Amino acid sequence: MPEMKAVLGTQADMTVFRKLAPLDHLTSYSHRGSYYTLRSIPRFDEQGIWLGRGAWFSRQGTLLDTIPVLVKAAAAGYLAAELETVLHVPVKDALRQLALAGRIHREDFQGLYLYTAQERRRRQEQRAARQVLGPGAEDPAHQQRAAMVLFYSLLDEQQRRLYAGVESLQQGHGGDRQLAEFFGLDEETVARGRRELLAGQVQRARVRRAGGGRPRAEKKRPTS
Repeated sequence: MPEMKAVLGTQADMTVFRKLAPLDHLTSYSHRGSYYTLRSIPRFDEQGIWLGRGAWFSRQGTLLDTIPVLVKAAAAGYLAAELETVLHVPVKDALRQLALAGRIHREDFQGLYLYTAQERRRRQEQRAARQVLGPGAEDPAHQQRAAMVLFYSLLDEQQRRLYAGVESLQQGHGGDRQLAEFFGLDEETVARGRRELLAGQVQRARVRRAGGGRPRAEKKRPTS
């Protein structure tokens, strides 16, 4: 800002802002947004980040708009420390704001907060990948849990509910709560899946797509 004021021969911030308004420009997400650049100048990396004169810029603009894009694209979500390595700035306060606003999902993972996409299917895929990457990946019990989460992420809504319900039945007392925490579901959703299984209230989806299978045979009318 001081440099732009000097070039424009003014001491007023508003004069600079009026000059910037019609230009396609970006503000740094680091240094309290005190650096500016034209959008045509940065050479962003594959994550949309660029360093210019010691300041960090994002293709998305602000830090609050950048983090959700990075989190959703991450194969296994992000821990706060991992995201700080990517963005080179503290992110804990921004992550808290975004989680409270429902723009990203936050869950406990082995004693740390794991940040994943808000959309359920995507975050289940990310959690499955994180299970594989986590400590103890060679442990058979760990591998079983990772396989369960990965399989769960491939199912549709009814199948997920029923799968959680059948696993709850195997767990016995407290199974609904354990499976709800494990899969990131509401406890009532697990209970509903368990009740539907016990009552046989399952909607069987069409096995073949419409029009599949052998052609329908037409009955021939006898000719007189």
